[in-house]
Amino acid sequence: MTVETKIAMTAQDVRAYSKQMNEADWMTDFRVEALEKVEALPMPTPDKTNIKKWNFTQFPTHSVESTTYDSLKDLLGEAKGLVDAEKQENIYVQHNNTPAYVSLSEELTARGVVLTDIFTATRDYPELVQQYYMTDGVAVNENKLTALHAALMNGGVFLYVPRNVVIEEPIQVLYLHDDADASLFNHTLIVAEESSHVTYVENYLSTVEEANGLANIVTEVIAKDNAKVIFGAVDVLAKGFTAYVARRGMAGRDTRIEWALGLMNDSDTIAENITHLVGDNASSDFKMVTIGRGDQKQNFTTDIVHHGKDTDAFILKHGVMKDQATAIFNGVGRIKKHATRSNAVQESRILMFSDKARGDANPILLIDEDEVTAGHAASVGRVDPAQLYYLMSRGISKEEAERLIVHGFLEPVVSQLPVEGVKEQLTAVIERKVRA
Repeated sequence: MTVETKIAMTAQDVRAYSKQMNEADWMTDFRVEALEKVEALPMPTPDKTNIKKWNFTQFPTHSVESTTYDSLKDLLGEAKGLVDAEKQENIYVQHNNTPAYVSLSEELTARGVVLTDIFTATRDYPELVQQYYMTDGVAVNENKLTALHAALMNGGVFLYVPRNVVIEEPIQVLYLHDDADASLFNHTLIVAEESSHVTYVENYLSTVEEANGLANIVTEVIAKDNAKVIFGAVDVLAKGFTAYVARRGMAGRDTRIEWALGLMNDSDTIAENITHLVGDNASSDFKMVTIGRGDQKQNFTTDIVHHGKDTDAFILKHGVMKDQATAIFNGVGRIKKHATRSNAVQESRILMFSDKARGDANPILLIDEDEVTAGHAASVGRVDPAQLYYLMSRGISKEEAERLIVHGFLEPVVSQLPVEGVKEQLTAVIERKVRA
């Protein structure tokens, strides 16, 4: 049996929503054209995970209206702890599906930097957004879920960094989810022009115990020649979501894209991260940690594609599975013809904390060129009883010993994350999940 994939919303509904959000006319047409493609397109096919019974299309409501904030000091609970209300000048906050707060320093504004919600961006920066939105990074007709995202996008952010602009402090974006019926079709679009540098930190935070909606999230990072983009994220989405997360990067000549991700959702998740090293001497570094628990099912695919010469890529993924949770780590190093002297290295490790937990590390090297270097390491195993016994023999409880083992296992990745705020939040989430 497969889950019903018929879309409840019509072209008229999509046009009405676009008008309600005061989008540019081109975006309205873009949505309707995407909706027409949904039914004919195939579902994504994550390796070793059967998603035929997963619900990616049915949800209680497309958009909910939530409160906005006059100040960062108005944030409550966990959300308040993620933001430095006194010092953070450059930040965007989305409350469920509502653009709730945006701030950009006068200095960055004067230098041409743009930080705004995606709806405003379609009107105020149409040439930029239309040029890059779902063109180079994620194609509308890639699969059923990318087309659905294009049609139903209901939130997101646009960040533009002009040529030669170096932003020293991280740009922060907080997606706060506190309505169980809210679905998240968020789109993040980052364009970094030639010789620009930016660090972007994204937080997904669910404060409800269980969600009824969907999460269909797309990120596009377009980094031009000699640019550097560091993308940090901690995703903490509630149980009950069915999540499809597609994060993509396009790197030009002498360009570097770094990914530092803590994928800590409690929901069933398909996450794809694909980076194209288009220009010569481009590089990418991908680091990720995750913890699965309950009966959660997750599939993580990381694919770095070498197109240019002298390109370099490194993938590092560590995961811990508890209870009956399962995870698939697909790592792909793809070196295209003519990408001579390229280097593709990856390492994936999964630690299982119960007899019913499952993990699979699946490294893949696809090489069409001779003059290259490539390698991979992968391991899947259970907690070493001797290690656990040793800690307990020193007077440490079993729960505390397991906590120490988890932190020790994930530390090689967490310690290398380039964004201090991501490290701190991730450490706190790990602690909470270990003790649950």
